[in-house]
Amino acid sequence: MPRQVEKISVSGSLNGPSVVVIGGGVAGMATGCYLQMNGFNTHILERHKIPGGCCTAWERNGYVFDYCIEWLLGSGDGNEANQVWQELGALSGKDVKDFSLFNRVVSNQGEFVDFYNDPDKLEKHLLDLSPNDAKPIKDFCDAIRGFLEIDIYPELTPKSLQSWKQKLTFLKKVLPSFLLFWRTGATSLEKFSERLEHPFLKKAMPFIFFQDHECFPILPYAYNMAEAHKGNAGFPEGGSLGLARSIEQRYLSLGGKITYGVKAQRILTKGDTTQPTSKTNDQAYGVELKNGNQYLADYVVSAADGHTTLYSMLGGRYLSKNINQLYSKMLDRKELVYPGVVSIFVGYKGEVGADEPHSTTFLLEKNHADSLPGCMQSSILMQHRSRFADGFAPPGHSVIHLTYLSDFEEWESWKNKDKKLYKQQKNLIEIWVRNFLEERHPGLHKKIDLVEIATPITQKRYTGNTQGSILAWKAFTDAEDIANRVINKDRMQLPGLKNFYMAGQWVGGGGLIRAALSGRYVAQYLCTEKKQTFQTSCAPPHSTHWDNSEWRLSKKAKVPSPTLNYAVEV
Repeated sequence: MPRQVEKISVSGSLNGPSVVVIGGGVAGMATGCYLQMNGFNTHILERHKIPGGCCTAWERNGYVFDYCIEWLLGSGDGNEANQVWQELGALSGKDVKDFSLFNRVVSNQGEFVDFYNDPDKLEKHLLDLSPNDAKPIKDFCDAIRGFLEIDIYPELTPKSLQSWKQKLTFLKKVLPSFLLFWRTGATSLEKFSERLEHPFLKKAMPFIFFQDHECFPILPYAYNMAEAHKGNAGFPEGGSLGLARSIEQRYLSLGGKITYGVKAQRILTKGDTTQPTSKTNDQAYGVELKNGNQYLADYVVSAADGHTTLYSMLGGRYLSKNINQLYSKMLDRKELVYPGVVSIFVGYKGEVGADEPHSTTFLLEKNHADSLPGCMQSSILMQHRSRFADGFAPPGHSVIHLTYLSDFEEWESWKNKDKKLYKQQKNLIEIWVRNFLEERHPGLHKKIDLVEIATPITQKRYTGNTQGSILAWKAFTDAEDIANRVINKDRMQLPGLKNFYMAGQWVGGGGLIRAALSGRYVAQYLCTEKKQTFQTSCAPPHSTHWDNSEWRLSKKAKVPSPTLNYAVEV
Protein backbone atom coordinates (compact mmCIF):
# COMPACT_ATOMS: atom_id res chain seq x y z
CA MET A 1 0.00 0.00 0.00
CA PRO A 2 1.28 3.52 -0.75
CA ARG A 3 2.41 5.48 2.26
CA GLN A 4 -0.19 7.92 3.54
CA VAL A 5 1.03 11.51 3.20
CA GLU A 6 0.75 13.65 6.31
CA LYS A 7 0.13 17.37 6.33
CA ILE A 8 1.52 18.84 9.53
CA SER A 9 0.69 22.40 10.53
CA VAL A 10 3.50 24.15 12.38
CA SER A 11 2.17 25.28 15.73
CA GLY A 12 3.38 26.09 19.21
CA SER A 13 2.53 27.71 22.51
CA LEU A 14 2.92 31.26 21.16
CA ASN A 15 0.24 33.28 19.42
CA GLY A 16 2.42 34.52 16.58
CA PRO A 17 2.87 33.37 12.97
CA SER A 18 4.27 29.94 12.15
CA VAL A 19 7.62 29.39 10.44
CA VAL A 20 9.19 26.21 9.10
CA VAL A 21 13.01 26.35 8.94
CA ILE A 22 15.02 24.06 6.65
CA GLY A 23 18.34 23.10 8.21
CA GLY A 24 19.39 22.58 11.82
CA GLY A 25 22.87 24.06 11.52
CA VAL A 26 23.96 27.12 13.45
CA ALA A 27 22.14 29.46 11.02
CA GLY A 28 18.89 27.49 11.15
CA MET A 29 18.90 27.17 14.94
CA ALA A 30 19.80 30.86 15.34
CA THR A 31 16.86 31.73 13.07
CA GLY A 32 14.61 29.60 15.25
CA CYS A 33 15.91 31.05 18.52
CA TYR A 34 15.47 34.69 17.48
CA LEU A 35 12.03 34.08 16.00
CA GLN A 36 10.91 32.27 19.16
CA MET A 37 12.15 35.26 21.19
CA ASN A 38 9.83 37.41 19.10
CA GLY A 39 6.63 35.41 19.37
CA PHE A 40 6.86 33.22 16.27
CA ASN A 41 6.18 29.47 16.36
CA THR A 42 9.00 27.66 14.58
CA HIS A 43 9.76 24.10 13.54
CA ILE A 44 13.22 23.12 12.22
CA LEU A 45 13.64 20.25 9.74
CA GLU A 46 17.12 18.68 9.77
CA ARG A 47 18.35 15.88 7.47
CA HIS A 48 20.92 14.59 9.99
CA LYS A 49 20.21 13.00 13.38
CA ILE A 50 22.08 15.69 15.28
CA PRO A 51 22.19 19.50 15.13
CA GLY A 52 25.01 21.68 13.86
CA GLY A 53 25.39 21.05 10.13
CA CYS A 54 29.08 21.74 9.43
CA CYS A 55 29.56 22.57 13.11
CA THR A 56 29.77 18.94 14.12
CA ALA A 57 31.76 16.07 15.61
CA TRP A 58 31.41 12.31 15.73
CA GLU A 59 32.59 9.51 17.97
CA ARG A 60 34.50 6.28 17.34
CA ASN A 61 35.75 3.93 20.04
CA GLY A 62 35.70 6.64 22.69
CA TYR A 63 37.46 9.23 20.48
CA VAL A 64 35.62 12.40 19.50
CA PHE A 65 36.53 13.85 16.10
CA ASP A 66 35.78 17.57 16.17
CA TYR A 67 35.28 18.79 12.61
CA CYS A 68 34.70 22.52 12.68
CA ILE A 69 35.88 25.05 15.26
CA GLU A 70 39.51 26.13 15.32
CA TRP A 71 38.82 29.48 16.98
CA LEU A 72 35.56 31.20 17.87
CA LEU A 73 35.17 34.97 17.61
CA GLY A 74 33.20 36.20 20.58
CA SER A 75 34.48 33.63 23.08
CA GLY A 76 35.33 36.43 25.56
CA ASP A 77 33.03 38.83 27.38
CA GLY A 78 32.16 42.42 26.57
CA ASN A 79 31.74 42.52 22.77
CA GLU A 80 28.94 42.18 20.25
CA ALA A 81 29.99 38.79 18.92
CA ASN A 82 29.85 37.46 22.47
CA GLN A 83 26.40 39.04 22.85
CA VAL A 84 25.16 36.84 19.99
CA TRP A 85 26.54 33.70 21.63
CA GLN A 86 25.02 34.73 24.98
CA GLU A 87 21.63 35.22 23.33
CA LEU A 88 21.94 31.75 21.78
CA GLY A 89 23.24 30.11 24.98
CA ALA A 90 26.22 28.78 23.02
CA LEU A 91 28.82 29.23 25.76
CA SER A 92 26.72 28.64 28.87
CA GLY A 93 28.67 26.95 31.66
CA LYS A 94 31.73 26.40 29.48
CA ASP A 95 35.42 27.12 29.93
CA VAL A 96 37.31 28.56 26.96
CA LYS A 97 40.85 27.60 25.99
CA ASP A 98 43.01 30.44 24.66
CA PHE A 99 46.32 29.92 22.88
CA SER A 100 49.33 32.22 22.89
CA LEU A 101 50.05 31.76 19.20
CA PHE A 102 47.79 31.36 16.22
CA ASN A 103 49.88 28.91 14.25
CA ARG A 104 53.41 27.68 13.59
CA VAL A 105 54.60 27.28 10.00
CA VAL A 106 57.41 24.81 9.27
CA SER A 107 59.44 24.48 6.07
CA ASN A 108 60.50 21.18 4.54
CA GLN A 109 64.03 21.99 5.76
CA GLY A 110 62.82 22.37 9.37
CA GLU A 111 62.80 26.18 9.60
CA PHE A 112 59.82 27.52 11.49
CA VAL A 113 57.95 30.73 12.32
CA ASP A 114 55.69 31.09 15.35
CA PHE A 115 52.86 33.56 14.75
CA TYR A 116 52.24 34.76 18.30
CA ASN A 117 49.07 36.72 19.03
CA ASP A 118 50.95 39.13 21.29
CA PRO A 119 52.28 41.76 18.83
CA ASP A 120 55.30 42.57 21.03
CA LYS A 121 56.32 38.93 21.30
CA LEU A 122 55.62 38.40 17.60
CA GLU A 123 57.72 41.40 16.59
CA LYS A 124 60.71 40.24 18.65
CA HIS A 125 60.46 36.71 17.25
CA LEU A 126 60.24 37.88 13.64
CA LEU A 127 63.08 40.38 14.06
CA ASP A 128 65.29 37.64 15.52
CA LEU A 129 64.49 35.64 12.40
CA SER A 130 64.94 38.47 9.90
CA PRO A 131 66.42 41.80 11.14
CA ASN A 132 66.47 43.14 7.57
CA ASP A 133 62.67 43.04 7.47
CA ALA A 134 62.24 45.41 10.42
CA LYS A 135 59.94 47.86 8.59
CA PRO A 136 57.29 45.43 7.27
CA ILE A 137 57.44 43.42 10.51
CA LYS A 138 56.74 46.56 12.53
CA ASP A 139 53.91 47.54 10.16
CA PHE A 140 52.21 44.16 10.58
CA CYS A 141 52.59 44.11 14.36
CA ASP A 142 51.38 47.72 14.59
CA ALA A 143 48.24 46.64 12.74
CA ILE A 144 47.59 44.04 15.45
CA ARG A 145 48.20 46.70 18.11
CA GLY A 146 45.73 48.98 16.37
CA PHE A 147 42.96 46.39 16.46
CA LEU A 148 43.57 45.77 20.16
CA GLU A 149 41.99 49.17 20.76
CA ILE A 150 38.70 48.69 18.91
CA ASP A 151 35.80 46.25 18.54
CA ILE A 152 33.93 46.85 15.29
CA TYR A 153 32.63 43.41 14.37
CA PRO A 154 30.00 42.14 13.96
CA GLU A 155 27.11 44.45 13.11
CA LEU A 156 24.10 43.18 15.02
CA THR A 157 21.61 44.77 12.63
CA PRO A 158 21.71 44.59 8.81
CA LYS A 159 22.63 47.93 7.24
CA SER A 160 19.25 48.33 5.56
CA LEU A 161 17.53 48.31 8.96
CA GLN A 162 20.02 50.47 10.85
CA SER A 163 18.76 53.78 12.15
CA TRP A 164 20.73 56.98 11.57
CA LYS A 165 21.74 56.83 15.21
CA GLN A 166 23.16 53.31 14.75
CA LYS A 167 25.02 54.35 11.61
CA LEU A 168 26.50 57.40 13.33
CA THR A 169 27.55 55.30 16.32
CA PHE A 170 29.33 52.91 13.96
CA LEU A 171 31.06 55.79 12.17
CA LYS A 172 32.27 57.18 15.48
CA LYS A 173 33.92 53.80 16.13
CA VAL A 174 35.47 53.51 12.72
CA LEU A 175 36.57 57.05 11.79
CA PRO A 176 39.38 57.37 14.40
CA SER A 177 40.85 54.18 12.94
CA PHE A 178 40.15 54.98 9.29
CA LEU A 179 43.81 54.81 8.28
CA LEU A 180 44.21 51.44 10.01
CA PHE A 181 41.25 50.03 8.07
CA TRP A 182 42.47 51.56 4.83
CA ARG A 183 46.02 50.25 5.19
CA THR A 184 45.01 46.74 6.24
CA GLY A 185 41.98 46.41 3.99
CA ALA A 186 43.54 47.63 0.75
CA THR A 187 46.63 45.39 0.72
CA SER A 188 46.49 41.61 0.32
CA LEU A 189 48.69 39.59 2.63
CA GLU A 190 50.22 37.97 -0.47
CA LYS A 191 51.28 41.39 -1.75
CA PHE A 192 52.44 42.49 1.69
CA SER A 193 54.60 39.35 1.94
CA GLU A 194 56.47 40.40 -1.20
CA ARG A 195 57.99 43.23 0.84
CA LEU A 196 59.84 40.69 2.98
CA GLU A 197 63.42 39.78 2.16
CA HIS A 198 63.59 36.59 4.20
CA PRO A 199 62.59 33.82 1.74
CA PHE A 200 60.95 31.50 4.27
CA LEU A 201 59.12 34.25 6.18
CA LYS A 202 57.78 35.49 2.85
CA LYS A 203 56.48 31.99 2.09
CA ALA A 204 55.15 31.33 5.58
CA MET A 205 53.20 34.55 6.14
CA PRO A 206 50.08 33.60 4.11
CA PHE A 207 49.66 30.44 6.23
CA ILE A 208 48.90 32.24 9.51
CA PHE A 209 45.30 31.01 9.16
CA PHE A 210 46.49 27.40 8.67
CA GLN A 211 46.04 27.37 4.87
CA ASP A 212 46.66 30.12 2.35
CA HIS A 213 43.36 31.97 1.84
CA GLU A 214 44.89 33.63 -1.22
CA CYS A 215 42.54 36.63 -1.46
CA PHE A 216 42.59 37.94 2.12
CA PRO A 217 43.96 41.40 2.90
CA ILE A 218 45.99 42.04 6.05
CA LEU A 219 42.87 43.14 7.96
CA PRO A 220 41.38 39.75 8.98
CA TYR A 221 44.77 38.41 10.06
CA ALA A 222 45.61 41.40 12.24
CA TYR A 223 42.05 41.63 13.58
CA ASN A 224 41.71 37.95 14.51
CA MET A 225 45.17 37.83 16.09
CA ALA A 226 44.28 40.91 18.14
CA GLU A 227 41.02 39.28 19.23
CA ALA A 228 42.88 36.11 20.18
CA HIS A 229 45.36 38.15 22.25
CA LYS A 230 42.41 39.79 24.03
CA GLY A 231 40.95 36.36 24.85
CA ASN A 232 38.11 36.70 22.36
CA ALA A 233 39.00 33.98 19.83
CA GLY A 234 39.42 30.85 21.92
CA PHE A 235 38.15 27.29 21.78
CA PRO A 236 34.98 26.56 23.79
CA GLU A 237 34.64 23.49 25.95
CA GLY A 238 32.66 20.82 24.15
CA GLY A 239 33.93 21.98 20.77
CA SER A 240 31.81 22.12 17.64
CA LEU A 241 29.05 19.70 18.55
CA GLY A 242 29.02 21.09 22.09
CA LEU A 243 28.32 24.54 20.66
CA ALA A 244 25.55 23.16 18.47
CA ARG A 245 24.03 21.21 21.37
CA SER A 246 23.96 24.32 23.55
CA ILE A 247 22.17 26.35 20.87
CA GLU A 248 19.77 23.44 20.39
CA GLN A 249 18.99 23.44 24.12
CA ARG A 250 18.39 27.17 24.01
CA TYR A 251 16.04 26.75 21.04
CA LEU A 252 14.05 23.98 22.69
CA SER A 253 13.80 25.97 25.93
CA LEU A 254 12.24 28.83 23.93
CA GLY A 255 9.51 26.47 22.76
CA GLY A 256 10.89 25.57 19.33
CA LYS A 257 10.55 22.14 17.74
CA ILE A 258 13.03 20.08 15.73
CA THR A 259 12.41 17.04 13.55
CA TYR A 260 15.57 15.10 12.73
CA GLY A 261 16.29 12.54 10.03
CA VAL A 262 14.14 14.20 7.35
CA LYS A 263 15.13 15.62 3.99
CA ALA A 264 13.38 18.66 2.58
CA GLN A 265 12.72 18.13 -1.13
CA ARG A 266 10.42 20.92 -2.23
CA ILE A 267 9.34 24.32 -0.95
CA LEU A 268 5.58 24.58 -1.39
CA THR A 269 4.37 27.68 -3.19
CA LYS A 270 0.99 28.84 -4.41
CA GLY A 271 0.18 31.26 -7.18
CA ASP A 272 0.59 31.40 -10.94
CA THR A 273 4.06 30.01 -11.56
CA THR A 274 3.52 30.03 -15.35
CA GLN A 275 4.13 33.78 -15.49
CA PRO A 276 7.60 35.29 -15.97
CA THR A 277 9.48 35.68 -12.68
CA SER A 278 9.18 39.45 -12.79
CA LYS A 279 5.39 39.16 -12.81
CA THR A 280 4.85 36.34 -10.34
CA ASN A 281 3.35 37.03 -6.99
CA ASP A 282 3.66 33.63 -5.39
CA GLN A 283 3.72 32.73 -1.75
CA ALA A 284 5.63 30.04 0.16
CA TYR A 285 3.43 28.09 2.53
CA GLY A 286 5.39 25.00 3.57
CA VAL A 287 7.93 22.29 2.86
CA GLU A 288 7.49 18.85 1.33
CA LEU A 289 9.83 16.09 2.49
CA LYS A 290 11.36 13.29 0.46
CA ASN A 291 8.80 10.89 1.96
CA GLY A 292 5.93 13.12 0.80
CA ASN A 293 4.98 14.55 4.18
CA GLN A 294 4.31 18.27 4.23
CA TYR A 295 4.97 20.85 6.94
CA LEU A 296 2.70 23.86 6.47
CA ALA A 297 3.43 27.32 7.87
CA ASP A 298 2.91 31.04 7.31
CA TYR A 299 6.59 31.50 6.44
CA VAL A 300 9.48 29.36 5.18
CA VAL A 301 13.16 30.01 5.88
CA SER A 302 15.84 27.94 4.18
CA ALA A 303 19.15 27.73 6.01
CA ALA A 304 20.19 24.87 3.73
CA ASP A 305 22.66 24.85 0.85
CA GLY A 306 22.00 27.83 -1.42
CA HIS A 307 22.17 26.07 -4.78
CA THR A 308 19.95 23.22 -3.59
CA THR A 309 17.41 25.66 -2.19
CA LEU A 310 17.23 27.80 -5.32
CA TYR A 311 17.41 25.20 -8.07
CA SER A 312 16.08 21.98 -6.54
CA MET A 313 13.61 23.03 -3.85
CA LEU A 314 12.36 26.05 -5.82
CA GLY A 315 13.05 24.85 -9.36
CA GLY A 316 15.06 27.94 -10.32
CA ARG A 317 11.87 30.03 -10.63
CA TYR A 318 12.76 32.93 -8.33
CA LEU A 319 16.15 34.45 -9.10
CA SER A 320 17.14 38.03 -8.38
CA LYS A 321 19.85 39.84 -10.34
CA ASN A 322 22.23 39.33 -7.40
CA ILE A 323 21.41 35.63 -7.07
CA ASN A 324 21.92 35.17 -10.81
CA GLN A 325 25.34 36.75 -10.61
CA LEU A 326 26.38 34.52 -7.72
CA TYR A 327 25.16 31.19 -9.05
CA SER A 328 25.38 31.65 -12.82
CA LYS A 329 28.62 33.61 -13.11
CA MET A 330 30.60 33.12 -9.90
CA LEU A 331 29.96 29.62 -8.58
CA ASP A 332 32.35 28.04 -11.09
CA ARG A 333 35.11 30.57 -10.42
CA LYS A 334 37.30 28.69 -7.98
CA GLU A 335 38.97 31.85 -6.69
CA LEU A 336 35.59 33.00 -5.31
CA VAL A 337 34.44 29.81 -3.54
CA TYR A 338 36.13 28.00 -0.68
CA PRO A 339 37.27 24.53 -1.75
CA GLY A 340 36.61 21.34 0.11
CA VAL A 341 38.87 19.91 2.78
CA VAL A 342 40.29 16.50 3.62
CA SER A 343 40.22 15.79 7.36
CA ILE A 344 42.24 12.98 8.92
CA PHE A 345 41.80 12.12 12.59
CA VAL A 346 44.38 9.89 14.26
CA GLY A 347 43.59 8.37 17.65
CA TYR A 348 46.52 6.92 19.56
CA LYS A 349 47.72 5.80 22.98
CA GLY A 350 49.73 8.26 25.06
CA GLU A 351 50.80 11.71 23.95
CA VAL A 352 53.46 13.01 21.56
CA GLY A 353 54.76 16.45 20.66
CA ALA A 354 54.60 17.98 24.13
CA ASP A 355 57.13 20.58 22.94
CA GLU A 356 55.08 21.43 19.84
CA PRO A 357 52.38 24.11 19.62
CA HIS A 358 48.73 23.12 19.33
CA SER A 359 48.68 23.97 15.60
CA THR A 360 51.35 23.66 12.88
CA THR A 361 51.26 24.03 9.11
CA PHE A 362 53.90 21.99 7.31
CA LEU A 363 54.97 23.28 3.89
CA LEU A 364 55.76 20.25 1.75
CA GLU A 365 58.10 19.58 -1.14
CA LYS A 366 56.08 19.31 -4.34
CA ASN A 367 56.80 15.62 -4.96
CA HIS A 368 55.83 14.84 -1.36
CA ALA A 369 52.59 16.82 -1.68
CA ASP A 370 51.82 15.22 -5.06
CA SER A 371 51.79 11.79 -3.38
CA LEU A 372 48.99 13.02 -1.08
CA PRO A 373 45.71 12.60 -3.02
CA GLY A 374 44.06 15.91 -3.90
CA CYS A 375 46.48 18.16 -1.96
CA MET A 376 46.02 21.67 -3.37
CA GLN A 377 48.59 23.89 -1.66
CA SER A 378 51.58 21.62 -0.99
CA SER A 379 50.89 21.95 2.72
CA ILE A 380 49.16 20.11 5.54
CA LEU A 381 47.92 21.37 8.90
CA MET A 382 48.48 19.28 12.04
CA GLN A 383 46.68 20.04 15.31
CA HIS A 384 46.97 18.31 18.67
CA ARG A 385 43.22 18.31 19.22
CA SER A 386 43.42 16.75 22.68
CA ARG A 387 44.88 20.05 23.89
CA PHE A 388 41.88 22.06 22.70
CA ALA A 389 39.48 20.63 25.30
CA ASP A 390 38.98 17.62 27.55
CA GLY A 391 36.89 14.70 26.39
CA PHE A 392 38.20 14.29 22.85
CA ALA A 393 40.03 11.04 23.66
CA PRO A 394 39.75 8.25 26.23
CA PRO A 395 41.94 8.60 29.35
CA GLY A 396 45.59 8.05 28.46
CA HIS A 397 44.95 8.62 24.74
CA SER A 398 45.17 11.56 22.31
CA VAL A 399 43.84 12.81 18.97
CA ILE A 400 45.76 14.45 16.14
CA HIS A 401 43.79 16.20 13.40
CA LEU A 402 45.38 16.79 9.99
CA THR A 403 43.71 18.79 7.21
CA TYR A 404 44.44 20.10 3.75
CA LEU A 405 42.42 21.91 1.10
CA SER A 406 41.25 19.69 -1.73
CA ASP A 407 39.23 20.03 -4.93
CA PHE A 408 35.73 18.54 -4.83
CA GLU A 409 35.59 17.72 -8.54
CA GLU A 410 38.66 15.50 -8.32
CA TRP A 411 37.14 13.49 -5.50
CA GLU A 412 33.80 13.35 -7.30
CA SER A 413 35.48 11.96 -10.42
CA TRP A 414 37.18 9.24 -8.37
CA LYS A 415 33.90 8.35 -6.68
CA ASN A 416 31.86 8.32 -9.90
CA LYS A 417 34.44 6.46 -11.92
CA ASP A 418 34.94 3.64 -9.46
CA LYS A 419 34.06 3.41 -5.75
CA LYS A 420 37.11 1.20 -5.30
CA LEU A 421 39.26 4.01 -6.71
CA TYR A 422 37.75 6.41 -4.19
CA LYS A 423 38.56 4.03 -1.34
CA GLN A 424 42.03 3.51 -2.77
CA GLN A 425 42.71 7.26 -2.53
CA LYS A 426 41.62 7.23 1.11
CA ASN A 427 43.93 4.28 1.77
CA LEU A 428 46.80 6.21 0.18
CA ILE A 429 46.05 9.13 2.51
CA GLU A 430 46.20 6.85 5.54
CA ILE A 431 49.54 5.39 4.46
CA TRP A 432 50.92 8.89 3.79
CA VAL A 433 49.75 10.19 7.18
CA ARG A 434 51.12 7.21 9.10
CA ASN A 435 54.54 7.70 7.46
CA PHE A 436 54.40 11.47 8.01
CA LEU A 437 53.66 11.09 11.73
CA GLU A 438 56.19 8.30 12.20
CA GLU A 439 58.92 10.45 10.68
CA ARG A 440 58.21 13.19 13.23
CA HIS A 441 57.44 10.95 16.18
CA PRO A 442 59.30 7.62 15.87
CA GLY A 443 57.38 4.73 17.36
CA LEU A 444 53.97 6.38 17.04
CA HIS A 445 52.79 3.87 14.42
CA LYS A 446 52.66 1.17 17.13
CA LYS A 447 50.37 3.33 19.29
CA ILE A 448 47.77 4.29 16.68
CA ASP A 449 44.30 2.91 17.42
CA LEU A 450 42.46 4.22 14.39
CA VAL A 451 42.56 6.62 11.47
CA GLU A 452 39.36 8.34 10.33
CA ILE A 453 39.22 10.19 6.98
CA ALA A 454 36.57 12.61 5.72
CA THR A 455 36.77 14.00 2.17
CA PRO A 456 34.89 16.78 0.33
CA ILE A 457 32.48 14.02 -0.76
CA THR A 458 31.78 13.37 2.94
CA GLN A 459 30.98 17.05 3.43
CA LYS A 460 28.60 17.03 0.48
CA ARG A 461 26.89 13.85 1.62
CA TYR A 462 26.27 14.94 5.21
CA THR A 463 25.56 18.66 4.79
CA GLY A 464 24.48 19.04 1.16
CA ASN A 465 27.03 21.83 0.61
CA THR A 466 27.60 22.54 -3.07
CA GLN A 467 31.06 21.38 -4.18
CA GLY A 468 31.67 20.18 -0.63
CA SER A 469 32.67 23.76 0.17
CA ILE A 470 33.61 24.38 3.80
CA LEU A 471 32.76 28.10 3.98
CA ALA A 472 30.81 29.02 0.78
CA TRP A 473 31.79 32.36 -0.81
CA LYS A 474 35.28 33.62 -0.07
CA ALA A 475 35.44 36.76 2.03
CA PHE A 476 36.95 39.96 0.60
CA THR A 477 35.93 39.10 -2.98
CA ASP A 478 33.35 40.28 -5.50
CA ALA A 479 31.20 37.32 -4.48
CA GLU A 480 31.04 38.54 -0.89
CA ASP A 481 30.07 42.01 -2.11
CA ILE A 482 27.13 40.59 -4.04
CA ALA A 483 26.13 38.33 -1.13
CA ASN A 484 26.00 41.46 1.02
CA ARG A 485 23.54 42.93 -1.49
CA VAL A 486 21.36 39.84 -1.03
CA ILE A 487 21.29 40.68 2.69
CA ASN A 488 20.85 44.43 2.52
CA LYS A 489 19.16 45.17 -0.81
CA ASP A 490 17.13 41.98 -1.39
CA ARG A 491 16.55 41.61 2.37
CA MET A 492 17.31 37.88 2.13
CA GLN A 493 14.24 37.33 -0.04
CA LEU A 494 13.60 36.32 -3.66
CA PRO A 495 11.67 38.24 -6.31
CA GLY A 496 8.13 37.02 -6.94
CA LEU A 497 7.98 34.90 -3.79
CA LYS A 498 6.42 36.19 -0.60
CA ASN A 499 6.86 34.73 2.87
CA PHE A 500 10.22 33.13 2.07
CA TYR A 501 13.71 33.98 3.36
CA MET A 502 17.21 32.51 3.03
CA ALA A 503 19.84 32.27 5.78
CA GLY A 504 23.15 30.49 6.24
CA GLN A 505 26.68 30.71 4.88
CA TRP A 506 25.61 30.94 1.22
CA VAL A 507 23.90 34.22 2.13
CA GLY A 508 25.73 35.58 5.17
CA GLY A 509 29.18 34.22 4.39
CA GLY A 510 31.32 31.57 6.04
CA GLY A 511 32.22 31.36 9.70
CA LEU A 512 30.08 30.60 12.71
CA ILE A 513 29.42 34.17 13.83
CA ARG A 514 28.24 35.07 10.33
CA ALA A 515 26.00 32.00 10.24
CA ALA A 516 24.42 32.99 13.56
CA LEU A 517 24.04 36.60 12.40
CA SER A 518 22.23 35.52 9.24
CA GLY A 519 19.53 33.95 11.44
CA ARG A 520 19.38 37.12 13.54
CA TYR A 521 18.97 39.21 10.40
CA VAL A 522 16.12 37.06 9.07
CA ALA A 523 14.29 37.46 12.37
CA GLN A 524 14.80 41.24 12.22
CA TYR A 525 13.41 41.40 8.67
CA LEU A 526 10.41 39.30 9.65
CA CYS A 527 9.74 41.50 12.68
CA THR A 528 9.93 44.55 10.41
CA GLU A 529 7.46 42.94 8.00
CA LYS A 530 5.08 42.22 10.89
CA LYS A 531 5.58 45.81 12.18
CA GLN A 532 6.80 44.66 15.57
CA THR A 533 9.89 45.58 17.58
CA PHE A 534 12.72 43.06 17.41
CA GLN A 535 13.58 41.79 20.89
CA THR A 536 16.32 39.58 22.28
CA SER A 537 17.25 38.08 25.61
CA CYS A 538 20.30 36.27 26.90
CA ALA A 539 20.05 32.63 27.86
CA PRO A 540 19.89 32.05 31.61
CA PRO A 541 23.25 30.95 33.03
CA HIS A 542 23.93 27.24 33.29
CA SER A 543 23.08 26.07 36.80
CA THR A 544 26.11 23.76 36.70
CA HIS A 545 29.35 23.53 34.74
CA TRP A 546 29.06 22.17 31.21
CA ASP A 547 29.04 18.36 31.16
CA ASN A 548 30.35 16.48 28.11
CA SER A 549 27.60 13.90 28.62
CA GLU A 550 25.18 16.56 27.41
CA TRP A 551 26.41 16.27 23.83
CA ARG A 552 27.96 12.85 23.40
CA LEU A 553 26.18 10.42 21.11
CA SER A 554 24.84 7.08 22.24
CA LYS A 555 27.65 4.59 21.65
CA LYS A 556 25.28 1.90 20.40
CA ALA A 557 22.51 3.63 18.50
CA LYS A 558 24.41 6.67 17.21
CA VAL A 559 21.27 8.75 17.78
CA PRO A 560 20.72 11.88 19.85
CA SER A 561 20.83 11.56 23.61
CA PRO A 562 17.40 10.70 25.09
CA THR A 563 17.85 13.39 27.73
CA LEU A 564 16.57 16.00 25.24
CA ASN A 565 13.09 16.17 23.73
CA TYR A 566 13.63 15.16 20.11
CA ALA A 567 11.18 14.31 17.36
CA VAL A 568 12.86 11.88 14.98
CA GLU A 569 11.30 10.93 11.66
CA VAL A 570 12.95 8.46 9.33
